[in-house]
Amino acid sequence: MKKLLIAGNWKMFKTISEGVQLVNIIKAGLHRITTCDIAICPPFTALSAINEALRDTKMELGAQDMYCETEGAFTGEISPLMLKDAGCRYVILGHSERRQLFHETNELIHRKIATALKYNLSPIVCVGETLEQREARQAFEVVKNQFDHCLGSLNADEIDRVVLAYEPVWAIGTGKTATPEQAEQMHSYLRRLLNEKYGNLVAGRIKILYGGSVKPSNSAQLMSKPNLNGALVGGASLKAESFIQIVTNACEQTFSGSSKS
Repeated sequence: MKKLLIAGNWKMFKTISEGVQLVNIIKAGLHRITTCDIAICPPFTALSAINEALRDTKMELGAQDMYCETEGAFTGEISPLMLKDAGCRYVILGHSERRQLFHETNELIHRKIATALKYNLSPIVCVGETLEQREARQAFEVVKNQFDHCLGSLNADEIDRVVLAYEPVWAIGTGKTATPEQAEQMHSYLRRLLNEKYGNLVAGRIKILYGGSVKPSNSAQLMSKPNLNGALVGGASLKAESFIQIVTNACEQTFSGSSKS
C-alpha cells in the first residue's frame, strides 16, 4: 500500500519569516507522523529558508511552478536548477490558476513536465474542469484532453515519477468541494487512462491527489476513497492546526487500510 501524499500549496501567501514560523508549528504537530508523505510548497522567496527549517524532518519541499528552460533571458522565471539548488523535490505544474490567469497551454505544461523530469524533480501535474464544463457534461473530455496533451508522450519510466492532482476548478477557493463520490469517479477515470497507456502495475503505483477546498471536516471522507492517494491543499495549508489535522486524518486512513490502490 502506497503512502498518501499531502502537499500544502501556499500560493502567494507568507513572507519568509511567516513561512518559517508556520513550518515550525507544523513540525511540532507532526513530528511523530511516519505513515504519510508531506510536502510544503511555499512562494519562491521562501524556498531556501523553508528547506532549512525542514532539514531535520521527513517533510519534502516543493515549488509552485517553474519554467521549461534551464537558464536564459527569461525575466522573472525560475529554472529547475534553481529549484534543485533551493532543495526542492516536487514542483506543481499546470495548476488551474496558471492555466486561467497566466494562459498556460497544455503544450507549455508538457514542456515544463519534461524539463522537471530531466532534472529529477517530481512534477505534481494538475488537471480539472471548470463549472461550465462540468455542467455541460464535458468534465471527462476536458480531463482526458489535458492528460493526453500534457502527459501523453511520456514513457513508463517518466510517468512513474509523476504525481497527478485532480482539481475541479469550481471547487478551488470557493468553499465548494467535490463529493467523495465525484472525486473518486474522476480519480478512477484517471487511473483507467493510466492503465490503458502504461499497464496496471505502473497505473497502480502513481499517486493521484485531490485538490479543491480540502479541509479537516472533509479530508477523512475524501481520503477514504480507494483511488484518492492524498490531497493538494490550498487555503487550509496556511493554518497550522488545519494542515496538521488534514495530515493526521490522512495517516489514519492509511493505517486503517482504507487507501486500497
